[in-house]
Amino acid sequence: MTTQSHVALVTGANRGIGRAVSACLHALGHRVVVTARTVDEAEGLAAELGGGARAAVLDVTDEEGPARVRDQVGPVDIVVNNAGIQLDWGCAPSAVPMEWVGRQLDVNVLGAWRVCQAFLPDMVRRGWGRVVMVSSGTGAFSNGLSARTPGYAVSKAALNALTVLMAAETEGTGVLVNAVNPGLVRTRMRPDAERTPQAAAEDIVWAATLPADGPSGVFLRGRRTIPW
Repeated sequence: MTTQSHVALVTGANRGIGRAVSACLHALGHRVVVTARTVDEAEGLAAELGGGARAAVLDVTDEEGPARVRDQVGPVDIVVNNAGIQLDWGCAPSAVPMEWVGRQLDVNVLGAWRVCQAFLPDMVRRGWGRVVMVSSGTGAFSNGLSARTPGYAVSKAALNALTVLMAAETEGTGVLVNAVNPGLVRTRMRPDAERTPQAAAEDIVWAATLPADGPSGVFLRGRRTIPW
């Protein structure tokens, strides 16, 4: 784990895993840009974290949103693509509303893609960067894609594919791009889960602060590489 202070941007930082990741990064001395879809949510968390935290409004489905945030906050060293939605739990693949599938793809995959396009070039130019995609076991072929939440599962499988593509593009540049499966975490999506957001955040922050010889283009769970 790197001990140098960096600028880290977290999407969907206002609740759940994103909030816990922001707090953990801030506690380690990193300067955290917390993003949310509303000013009140973003500024409320930044104020709660205190010195070194700043707020930015970001809707990852806005085509120009990530670029505007880049212009506002400048280059960052760490991106945690945490923003995500799950709309189709309990739907069959043959019956899930396509609108729900499209919305999940737009947030969970294209949203992360837009953020990477806005911030990854700076990392490459500066020779250092860490990108973490907050993924899910529902989108792992090694587990079997979850037919109980088909659009969400497809979106997370696609996010894993995006991780591999971005890692291949940035190989040898000093930028590491990985996906993390945090497991079942007690959030608004899964209020019945036993694992806390704080526990999940520790694994995500570990991936976001890997040393120079750390892995890139892999799927991580519990700080270990797992099959896609």
